[in-house]
Amino acid sequence: MNVKIANIEDSKRIDSYIQESAFSSLYHKYSWCVVIEKSFGHKCYYLLCQEGNGKPVGVLPLVHMKSMIFGNMLVSMPFFNYGGVCADDDVHRDLLIQEAIRIAKDLDADHIEFRQENRLTSGFPVKTHKVSMRLSLPVSIDTLWKAFPSKLRSQIKRSQKEGMVVRTGRHEELDNFYKVFSLCMRNLGTPVYPKHFFRNILDHFPDSTRICSVYLGDKPVASGFLAGFKNRLEIPWASSDPRYNRFSPNMLLYWNCLNIACEKGFTEFDFGRSTVGEGTYRFKEQWGAVPSQLHWYYWLRNGGTLPEITPRNKKYDLAIAIWKKLPVPITRTLGPHIIKNIP
Repeated sequence: MNVKIANIEDSKRIDSYIQESAFSSLYHKYSWCVVIEKSFGHKCYYLLCQEGNGKPVGVLPLVHMKSMIFGNMLVSMPFFNYGGVCADDDVHRDLLIQEAIRIAKDLDADHIEFRQENRLTSGFPVKTHKVSMRLSLPVSIDTLWKAFPSKLRSQIKRSQKEGMVVRTGRHEELDNFYKVFSLCMRNLGTPVYPKHFFRNILDHFPDSTRICSVYLGDKPVASGFLAGFKNRLEIPWASSDPRYNRFSPNMLLYWNCLNIACEKGFTEFDFGRSTVGEGTYRFKEQWGAVPSQLHWYYWLRNGGTLPEITPRNKKYDLAIAIWKKLPVPITRTLGPHIIKNIP
């Protein structure tokens, strides 16, 4: 049994293992390291645990992020809800974790963050403040429609009555997706990812990603980025133009994303992560989504304190307030240089 840092030549074996593993997520695929290195310039350490014959028995993708403001860390996986250790059993899981710690020490990292769907038995401190909101899907979209409360159906119909239409595509929808997304991020006070990050995802995952957008005339008013893996379709990024919120374009967006999920044979739709009780949690809950607990574990160098790289941290209040007042073109230029270091 050995643990190595994988390279592109190992990617086919890794992806075959990920496809069969009961503990894997989309973000365990090797190509995500390629996307992150291309998009942000971070060094990735994709750990592969294998038997003597080369058979994979566990993986752990890690991304090294280092900046003066946000610190020096390894994260699995930054920018996404999932990642962490994927292994056949505790023995292989521990081997991967120990190798991750060795690398972290070599890099003088302050901490490692493991974003797990499943619990670890490592004894590491853990944050459980986030959940993934998931909806089990019926075979028929008509069955799903009938299960919705009347208020929800009315909101979907409202946007249709206003003449809004939906387009689904890939690269041809990217510019309009980014227009709405970057506006939404500015309004939240959050730096926006570079457009080429999403382009790289589309390039490297041609069979599992697409963009769904809602239009009023020729104007994009809501848009979502979809990614599928195994039985689950998820929407990691979605946004709407607040100037049109009274017409509920986001409701039409999600309804059409659910249509796509049913048509493609997915049995679960992941609305993304939320904090229990907050606005996005209640929005997703009205669709029938239920929370699935996320576990973010931390190895801390020398028993340090848990990192708080979050908008909830009061020390970022002034920066967030200023960011909300900046013109969107400026945030599109400056945002990628900041967000690249925020996991």
